[in-house]
Amino acid sequence: MNPMLIVLVILLYFLMLVLISFRTSKGANNASFFIGGHKSPWYLVAFGMIGASLSGVTFISIPGWVGTSQFAYLQTVLGYLVGYAVIANVLMPMYYRLNLTSIYTYLDQRFGVASYKTGAAFFLLSRTIGASFRMFLVANVLQFIIFDSMGIPFWVTVVITLMLIWLYTYRGGIKTIVYTDVIQTVFMLASVLITIYIIGDHLDWNFSQMVSGISESNYSKIFFFEDSNSSDYFWKHFIGGAFIAICMTGLDQDMMQKNLSCKNIGEAKKNMFWFSSALVVVNLLFLSLGALLYLYCENMQITLPLKSDNLYPMLAMSGDLGTLLPIVFVLGLIAAAYSSADSALTALTTSFCIDIISIEKKYESQEKKENVRKLVHLGMSGVMFISILIFKSLNNESVIKELFTIAGYTYGPLLGLYAFGMFTKITIKDKFVPFVCIVSPIICYIVNSNSVEWFNGYKFGFELLLLNGMLTFAGLMMLRKKEVNTLSKD
Repeated sequence: MNPMLIVLVILLYFLMLVLISFRTSKGANNASFFIGGHKSPWYLVAFGMIGASLSGVTFISIPGWVGTSQFAYLQTVLGYLVGYAVIANVLMPMYYRLNLTSIYTYLDQRFGVASYKTGAAFFLLSRTIGASFRMFLVANVLQFIIFDSMGIPFWVTVVITLMLIWLYTYRGGIKTIVYTDVIQTVFMLASVLITIYIIGDHLDWNFSQMVSGISESNYSKIFFFEDSNSSDYFWKHFIGGAFIAICMTGLDQDMMQKNLSCKNIGEAKKNMFWFSSALVVVNLLFLSLGALLYLYCENMQITLPLKSDNLYPMLAMSGDLGTLLPIVFVLGLIAAAYSSADSALTALTTSFCIDIISIEKKYESQEKKENVRKLVHLGMSGVMFISILIFKSLNNESVIKELFTIAGYTYGPLLGLYAFGMFTKITIKDKFVPFVCIVSPIICYIVNSNSVEWFNGYKFGFELLLLNGMLTFAGLMMLRKKEVNTLSKD
């Protein structure tokens, strides 16, 4: 495949996003950047959130997982539905009622400044590491299949990518991203559907044959109830999925910012309902693609790669499945990767402006506020660039994945903070909250590292997030303020 042709396709793709941004960012200000002026159509938000919730890592990883865990991931996706129902009926009504721009402002109102800053800091840390990690993996793939042969250094690839993302987000922010997410979701889904069609065509299978081939294969098992110690056990996936959705969507400024841009809570709820339903279908589509990739390798006697993540890229870029698939794959990959990266950059900018430097309180001039916001947006791009280069310099995949896992632990304290705030009326010693929120993930990490030895072979899965939140909740309970008896003595 000619690398220059793929580069041209990528440039045309980004040019389209830039043109969309110029159209959607006319008259943009901080209000439209942060929450779209509460004018985003719910159906566009719902469709675009599909792409934003699936990163480039997901795009290549979910099909690869089928080889070892079959369709077990769908158990997690079904758990998402419970989590999204909680978000729609508990969290979002509160956010709209309090008229929040940053969801972490709630912590200030409920507990105090220390809790507020801690929650925002945990989000900033987790989202920076998570978004940078995902972009690093995708940039590595693009570097390997395209830019190495052209002699372009890795850091140049990253700089150009971040500059392009900055260019189409720095003015309109969430107002622009609602529309670019729709385009990127279309490209991502089209890529998967075209890949499925091409594989079916090469196997000489029609649609019904593909369905029966997948269902009768060794890759299609969904429910696992046999071994409670297994990481694929149903209740681990289902319960973990519910809390992953609550934490990584409902308590995440990135994902909630899109919901808060809807006109009202009624439309935001419709968005969440349709988005969650569509997400089940989309994940089933990805898993089906994975099964077909493995079945294609079996039929063609192709040796599987050592890493399952490399299966989809290997087959797509080999040329054996035609000249169209490499272009389709790259477009799908960058659509999945950068639909999450652009919204992450916007959310990081929003949280830093609102939560850390209190831009609305600190500056009176609207022009000054917008200039500061643009400067922060550029600064966050620089932070992501440095983070990606750090991942590259580590040159140790296990260490990098460990950092990514640790970043995910930061959602546990957020779960504990919000649960404690919403389901109790207890006042706490706010200044000690940062200590509790730091200790809880550390304990979880230690427990997870030793669970097989300590708990008779038990392996934690996604339910570790629930344990993290419970530890935080218990820690906050220990910070309870003593009630002062104001009654006079007889």
